Amino acid sequence: MAVCYNKLWKLLIDKNMKKKELGKAAGISNTLIAKLGKNENVTVEVLVKICAALDCKIDDIMELIPDEKQAI
Repeated sequence: MAVCYNKLWKLLIDKNMKKKELGKAAGISNTLIAKLGKNENVTVEVLVKICAALDCKIDDIMELIPDEKQAI
């Protein structure tokens, strides 16, 4: 399974918020924002901080993408 944070970026656009503002509001580093931008894994703690800052649920900011190569 892969992680995709496209929902997060769409939510930021809807809220007219920049990534830097998100980092400040959620108390997370620019490095973590960059990891999110590359769809890399981050801790659940980071996701919870983002959800608290944006007043949303985890499924509002991320989704799991099944691996196409994964055997059924």
